[in-house]
Amino acid sequence: MGRKVDPRGFRLKINKTWDGRWFAEGKDYVDRLHQDFAIRKMVQDKAPRAGISKVEVERFPGSVKISVHTAKPGILIGKKGENVKELRRSLEALVGMKIELDIKEIKDPDLDAKLVAVNIADQLERRISYRRAINRALQQTMRAGAGGIKVEVAGRLGGSDMSRRIWMREGRVPLHTLRADIDYAIAEAHTQYSSIGIKVWVYRGEGKAETEAEPETSEGVYVSE
Repeated sequence: MGRKVDPRGFRLKINKTWDGRWFAEGKDYVDRLHQDFAIRKMVQDKAPRAGISKVEVERFPGSVKISVHTAKPGILIGKKGENVKELRRSLEALVGMKIELDIKEIKDPDLDAKLVAVNIADQLERRISYRRAINRALQQTMRAGAGGIKVEVAGRLGGSDMSRRIWMREGRVPLHTLRADIDYAIAEAHTQYSSIGIKVWVYRGEGKAETEAEPETSEGVYVSE
C-alpha cells in the first residue's frame, strides 16, 4: 500500500495536513476547489523563480488566508514589499474578499521534494545528463541531513528512441512506516525529444504530530497588511 499511493495523503492526520483547509457542500465545494487551483496558479505565475514549494489556503467567514512556502522570499516580496502587495491585490480581485497573505521561508530547500524535483527538471531542460542531475540531487539532499532520497525519471532519457524508466536511491525511504516524515513531489521537464516525468521522495526522519508538522519553514517572514 505504501508504494502505491501518494505518501502525503497516506499520512494525513499523522504527520501531514491538508493544503486546503475549509469546508463546503454541493456546488460550493466545486467552486472553491477550482478557486484554490486558480489561486495556486496565480501565485506561481507571478513569481516563477521564487522557488515556491506549496500554497496553503484557509478560508474563514469574510476572509481567506494564503500561506506561500518559498525558498526565495525576497523575490516574492520585492523591493519595499511592492511585489507582494501587487500579488495581494490580484488575489483579492480573484477571490472577491479580504486576503491575508503569509510568506514562509523554506530553511532547507534541499529537503523539500518539490524544489528538488523542479531543480532536476531545470537541469534536464538545460541538456545536463540525467544521471549527473540525479546524482547531484542525491548528494545535496543527503548533505542537508535527509535520512534518504529516491528519484525516479521516465521518458526518452538522453534522447534515446525508446522511453524508459529508471530510479536511484540514497539512504532509506520507508514508505510503509506511517510515522516516517516523507515528502513527495512530481515535476515535468520539457526537452527537445519529449517530456520527462520526475518523482522525488525525501525521508526527513521520524515525523512530528500533525500540529507540529512542516519543520522546514520559519514562521512570519512577512504578513501583508
